[in-house]
Amino acid sequence: MSELAALVAVSNLVGATSSRKTKTAVLADYLRPLPPESIGPAVAFLSGVIPQGSLGVGWATLSDVPPPAAVSSLGIDTVMTAFDELVATSGAGSNAARRRLTGDLFSAATQAERQFLFGLIGGEIRQGALEGVMVEAVAAAAEVPVAAVRRALMLNGRIWEVAEIAREHGEDGLSAVSLTLFRPLKPMLAQTAEDVAGALARTGPARVDWKIDGVRIQVHRSGHRVEVYTRNLNRVTDRLGDIAEVVRQFPADSFVLDGEALWLADDGRPARFQETAGRFGTDDLPERGLRPFFFDLLHLDGEDLIDDPLRARRTRLERLVSDCAVPGREAHEAGETAEVLAEALGRGHEGVVVKGMDSTYEAGRRGAAWVKVKPVHTLDLVVLAAEWGHGRRQGMLSNLHLGARHGEGFVMLGKTFKGLTDELLAWQTVRLQEIEDHSTKGAVFVRPELVIEVALDGVQVSTRYPGGVALRFARVRGYRSDKDPAEADTLDTVRAMAGLPPLEA
Repeated sequence: MSELAALVAVSNLVGATSSRKTKTAVLADYLRPLPPESIGPAVAFLSGVIPQGSLGVGWATLSDVPPPAAVSSLGIDTVMTAFDELVATSGAGSNAARRRLTGDLFSAATQAERQFLFGLIGGEIRQGALEGVMVEAVAAAAEVPVAAVRRALMLNGRIWEVAEIAREHGEDGLSAVSLTLFRPLKPMLAQTAEDVAGALARTGPARVDWKIDGVRIQVHRSGHRVEVYTRNLNRVTDRLGDIAEVVRQFPADSFVLDGEALWLADDGRPARFQETAGRFGTDDLPERGLRPFFFDLLHLDGEDLIDDPLRARRTRLERLVSDCAVPGREAHEAGETAEVLAEALGRGHEGVVVKGMDSTYEAGRRGAAWVKVKPVHTLDLVVLAAEWGHGRRQGMLSNLHLGARHGEGFVMLGKTFKGLTDELLAWQTVRLQEIEDHSTKGAVFVRPELVIEVALDGVQVSTRYPGGVALRFARVRGYRSDKDPAEADTLDTVRAMAGLPPLEA
């Protein structure tokens, strides 16, 4: 069996089980004997990632490839070489060259290998080897602590490179991984609490920041160069040149900042998220007028700060960014926290984030050290399906099926059609059909790719849905194009709102 055939077989095995433990074991057993040069590409492919980035190959090219090979012969290195050549192809005649290179690759692939390559190039690898599972598999294969792999990934951001380090240099190599300027980190995320007392009980003495409902940004600077990234790690500097110019005025040579970009209305109060997102997303504004508000400092002049306590990071942040720091203050008891919440609400913001003063920065994790409190309950859920409307909404996809993250998938919590504007109805009718998985006479079921923010009056215990809970009076606040499904709220978070314990995945 060729190298690629073995990888495809492992992908199919992983996709055939819902057990996280089994997925991890299958992946670790596969990775352990691989030659060093194949570790990185194999981990990337099994994670659904092409290390080289976009290949410039569309479905028109993929639909015109030669018939499959009868015998498996492709090595992982052969696929990587083909991808390298595709990325390097440009200029006159590049389309024809890409068709030739793609045809050569696919003509050597068996039917099973072709299906995998189609999915890899098209971004459709969905066998359940999510990053959390792969982290555990890499650790098991290299016989290093999971925590060491997770921390290295937090700083490096590329699981395939971390796998290579773990294999070649072990725990010492992983511990040597440091933050790299202009390679964005995954942002730290917050849990949710019903009230400030509950939040403070989790964190202990805390820094209470106003919750700014803008577009999450991470800013890197070295000398005059400034780059701005979204929470999805996409570079958006060209869209936020005004923010980059503000950052160039800060009194340091190199740093990494975490914060929000926000549009303020004429009266100085924050605009609705949809207005901020609209200014951020439009293509025809030379200046978007978004203001930066920073709440964390991860690196300063050659020194990584993510392992420093928040109290130390905050002190240095305020010295650096001055009045661009998110407002807030320390609080040691619920009354003080409630005062900050009242201040934030009074200025038009949506709540506060309560942060343990001794907490480190846990990139990419929704730990207990940060807890958000909003008087209006909101959840970030994933659209699972939509039903065709009736009456005035005839011909429109209207009633949305909403799900929360659970294990490697999503669990439905309820439906809603409330809060949908005519504009959103028209947009989602088109968009949901583009990501259709299957349909019935009355509904379109979609791949879980779109995150939507809903407001709700609460959560109730229910036997109607498999998660044991249902949403009460959910209404749409807007689609969150800045968030991935992996950032949606979990079923455990929703069950906690109903006073229920976690449900085993």
